[in-house]
Amino acid sequence: MTLNETSAKQLMMQIREIADATEMLVLSTCNRTEVYYSSENDYSAEIIKLLSLQKGIFDFEQYSSYFININDHQEAVQHLYNVSIGLESQVVGDIQIINQVKHAYQWSADLNLAGPFLHRLLHTIFFTNKKVVQETPFRDGAASVSYATVELAEHLTAEMHTPKALVIGLGEMGADVCRNLANSNIKDITITNRTHARAEELAKECNVKVIPFENVWEAIATYDVVICSISREEPFITYEKVKALNILSYKFFIDISVPRSVEAKVEEVPGVLVYHIDNIRSKASEALERRLESIPMVKALIASSIVEFNDWSKEMIVSPTINKLKNALEQIRQEELNRYLKQMNEEESKKVEQITRNIMQKIMKLPVLQLKAACKRGEAETLIDVLNDLFDLEKQSAEIKE
Repeated sequence: MTLNETSAKQLMMQIREIADATEMLVLSTCNRTEVYYSSENDYSAEIIKLLSLQKGIFDFEQYSSYFININDHQEAVQHLYNVSIGLESQVVGDIQIINQVKHAYQWSADLNLAGPFLHRLLHTIFFTNKKVVQETPFRDGAASVSYATVELAEHLTAEMHTPKALVIGLGEMGADVCRNLANSNIKDITITNRTHARAEELAKECNVKVIPFENVWEAIATYDVVICSISREEPFITYEKVKALNILSYKFFIDISVPRSVEAKVEEVPGVLVYHIDNIRSKASEALERRLESIPMVKALIASSIVEFNDWSKEMIVSPTINKLKNALEQIRQEELNRYLKQMNEEESKKVEQITRNIMQKIMKLPVLQLKAACKRGEAETLIDVLNDLFDLEKQSAEIKE
């Protein structure tokens, strides 16, 4: 149930109408759609219904078992970390997922559904992702055939001013290559497929050009890199056809078909180089192995980041009490100052103002430190109650609002 920006925002607005959710995030990728929200109540059934109806599924109840509900706060935070960093991706360490999370975050912010908690959580995740990139080999190399294919295409055309790439065949592998090419350094991309409607759909998704399949050989003649992903028993790109193109510069064929769709003899044509899926698979496997070996390092970075985030999250619980205490002391300070300021000159007033502010800050320091320490021990509520009773903070807060 992949959602684009419009659909994701529409879903969030619908959820906002039926739920008391204060913060919300809808993350949608090619293989997952996840809804994160902050609320005292569980709206999972309603959200599944809304998501199903948006996709034209009316017998949604029979699909409810396909959805996973996470109601535990800590488990949800851990899951979003794992997804964002790439531990849950089809290709471990997927480099695109973090950009998709950033887009989801922006959509929430656009609708004013990203509050203090979500802002802090997402920025902490982005910072952790940078550490993963800098301190581990988790993102090194291309760990899938489609990524490795695009990496190879970029390498082959690195010295070209405006390289052109053609993707022939849009099965699962060809479509993945197209999506990855759309985010590559190669900007002139064309796709073609026997089923033209499929090509039109993918071209719209990836913002690339599309040509009818019957024009494929005209395109092959002019493109620098030809990526072939056609399922057929006999080679589609043959020596005789390529030789007849009268190639005047380098042309690269990348064959990711099984069985092969580019005849081995094609490489005998001057200026032509052919790369097969076996070479690409080998490099992808090596990269994947390095990523898998680095997972413990990645998990350690995530664990450390979550500890820091939880400390901040716990401190958020006492933040209102700290503000109430500060306001209560400030009110006392102002009342006392007002009694004596009329009897002072301007210089004396400034000194008394500074002295009383410094005294208030020193009085505040210990309760704030004690509250934050109590948070880490899980004892904040007791201390909050004591401060509320001691300074009558609820009454003070109500008076200030009035």
